[in-house]
Amino acid sequence: MIHKALIANRGEIAVRIMRSCREMGIKTVGVYSTIDKDAMHVRMADQAVCIGPAASADSYLNVPAILSAIEITDADAVHPGYGFLAENAAFAEICENYGVKFIGPSSEAIRLMGDKIEARRAVQKVKVPVVPGSDSAITEEEEGLKISKEIGFPVIVKAAAGGGGRGMKIVHSPASFINAFLTAQSEALSAFGIADVYIEKYFEQARHVEVQIMGDRFGSVVHLGDRDCSIQRRHQKLIEEAPAPFIPARIRNRLLKAAVDAAVAVNYNNVGTIEFLYVPDGEFYFLEMNTRIQVEHPVTEAITGIDIVREQFRIADGKKLRYEQKDIHLRGHSIECRINAEDPEKFIPSPGTIRSCLFPGGFGVRVDTAIYPGYVVPSAYDSLLGKLIVHGDDRNEAISRMRRALDELRIDGVQTTTEFHKKMMANTDFTEGRLWTNFMGKARA
Repeated sequence: MIHKALIANRGEIAVRIMRSCREMGIKTVGVYSTIDKDAMHVRMADQAVCIGPAASADSYLNVPAILSAIEITDADAVHPGYGFLAENAAFAEICENYGVKFIGPSSEAIRLMGDKIEARRAVQKVKVPVVPGSDSAITEEEEGLKISKEIGFPVIVKAAAGGGGRGMKIVHSPASFINAFLTAQSEALSAFGIADVYIEKYFEQARHVEVQIMGDRFGSVVHLGDRDCSIQRRHQKLIEEAPAPFIPARIRNRLLKAAVDAAVAVNYNNVGTIEFLYVPDGEFYFLEMNTRIQVEHPVTEAITGIDIVREQFRIADGKKLRYEQKDIHLRGHSIECRINAEDPEKFIPSPGTIRSCLFPGGFGVRVDTAIYPGYVVPSAYDSLLGKLIVHGDDRNEAISRMRRALDELRIDGVQTTTEFHKKMMANTDFTEGRLWTNFMGKARA
């Protein structure tokens, strides 16, 4: 049994994990940087340990400091949340070697699926379709240009070890390829320490659809339905919903099966997400696997009634899945809006002090946040203030409920993206399901 878990993260995800821990009777350890000493997750934790100054590299990415915090608090588990060390195979392996339960998949699975090229190869073995592209890392720009011409422009150059839009460049013509390729390599090296990139076909009109899966150490894997995450800016998701709307049942069934097949192929255990591109002709292609809890997991919790974080702990504790596929029933529709401390037009970060805040409530409304009146939003980290999640009987009801909830939301002291989301809930392309990953570019063109 897990008795005490160190939450190696901050903000809303740390608070959300602590809530599940408290319900399960698991003590929690919060870690924090000096700038986060008054953060909500620090106040909520049973114990809290300062792990360094504001810079992430010196605190939330400081493995020796986190290991020291584990030792002095006698924590027997670590939950990494998302971001920071969540998909760091070396950190997961260290925890395994120290006898500390890592609340996530094995280090082997993280390492395999973290390498986007190896992940493509692994899922291809079980006939999961992948985006047309290079079969290995491309190191020379001339080789990359040759492959791109064979695939056909536009193409996208991606960091093999990356994610979150870093080391990623869209190229529309041969003339602009070499500069984009070299820039992607440079960004990949800076962000991930590895300059390897690969090339894929870029679809001008495509949707980002992902499938939530859970697997245990006994070989059982189930899916918890799909989500649409197409509304993005610079490859960063802004709005997510479950299930993905306007997908024919026959295609959805194939997509869900492909996700489970991919997870089985790599002996995946714990919670993860298989991401796909869905294109207008009805085809879908594997993009990558996220070997962690995702920001958008609440929309899946809403339509399944399953506490995904609780299941992460149970699986990491060596227990069998509580569910077979036939036990999982999807009900209604859920939408999540990410509320960021940003200018709603230019999306420029807006740090500062929260003077006051009022969160919406009522039937079918959930708010995951870590802010409070007087909280100082730091400039050192991601600008996410919280997530507004609604659930309705169908998509139309969910949209109406989100409009109402956004109208109730009040955050004073910093700019937020609330007004952007209000406009989106009234945008006819969005409400009628014309969802593409380049939606933001088209909407502002």
